[in-house]
Amino acid sequence: MTEPNSVPTSVPNRAPDSAQNLAVVINTRSPGVTEVVLNRPEKRNAFDDVIIGQLIAAFEQIGQDSSTNVVVLRSEGKHFSAGADLGWMRRMADNSQQENLNDSRQLARLMSVLNSLPQPVIGLVQGAAFGGAVGLAACCDIVIATEQSKFCLSEVKLGLIPAVISPYVVRAIGERQARRYFLSAEVFDADQACEFGLVHIVATDNDDLQTRCDQMLQQLAGNGPQAMGAAKALIFAVSQQPLSADVIEDTARRIADIRVGQEGQEGLAAFLEKRAASWVPEDQH
Repeated sequence: MTEPNSVPTSVPNRAPDSAQNLAVVINTRSPGVTEVVLNRPEKRNAFDDVIIGQLIAAFEQIGQDSSTNVVVLRSEGKHFSAGADLGWMRRMADNSQQENLNDSRQLARLMSVLNSLPQPVIGLVQGAAFGGAVGLAACCDIVIATEQSKFCLSEVKLGLIPAVISPYVVRAIGERQARRYFLSAEVFDADQACEFGLVHIVATDNDDLQTRCDQMLQQLAGNGPQAMGAAKALIFAVSQQPLSADVIEDTARRIADIRVGQEGQEGLAAFLEKRAASWVPEDQH
C-alpha cells in the first residue's frame, strides 16, 4: 500500500487549538484517491461542532476536486468513532432550542454533503461506530469493517433519537431493522451489519481492512471516473421512485448523454479496439 502524504484540511474559521485543527486530515492515499481521516484517537474520534464543520469543509473541498476519483473515509486509532463528544453534548444541554436546532442543522448538512459527494466513497470501520458514526457509514457507498467492529444506535439510552442520520440509516438497514435497533440501542457486530446492508465487506483485522480497501480501489480504478459519478447520480434519481414515463425518459437521456461524452466515447473505443481505456492504471493493462 502506498504511504499516504498527509496534509491538514484547508478549513475556514477553525479553532485556534492546533490539536483541533488536526482533528480532520486530508491524505493523498494514491493518485486519484483522497482520504479524509478522523484524527482524534485519544477521544475515540468522537465529533463535536468544530469537527463537524471541518468535515463539511473537507468534503465540500474534495467534491470540487477534479483530480479525486475516489474518497476513503477512515479514522486513526482503535475506533472509527464513538459518536458525539461528551463535552459537546454537555454544552448542547445548556443551549436554547434555537441553538440546538442550529447545531442539528450542521450535522444534517454533514450527512447530506457526504451522502451526495459525486465520487465513490469507501468507509473503513474498526472498533466502535456508535450514534452519529453509524450515519457516517450509511452515507458511504461501500463500507468495509473488521470482524471486531461494533455498531450501536445508542441515542435512546441518552433520552435522544437518531434524527438527522435516520434517512440514511433507514435506507441502509431497512425499516424493519431500524424499528428494532433505533428503539433497543442494542450493539450489533460487523456480520450483522453486513446482513442488514450497512456493511459490504467484513475484514478479519485492521491489516486485512487495508488490504480489502486496496483491492476495492484497484477495482474502481478500472472504471471511468465520470461514469462512476454518473452511476451514483443515477441511483439517487431512480431510488424509491415510481416506474413512471418521466423516470424512463430520464434514464434514456442519461445514457445517451454519457455515450456521446468524451469518457463514454473513449470507453467504447477501447472496448472495440481491445485495449485498456485511458483512465486504467498502467499496472492493470
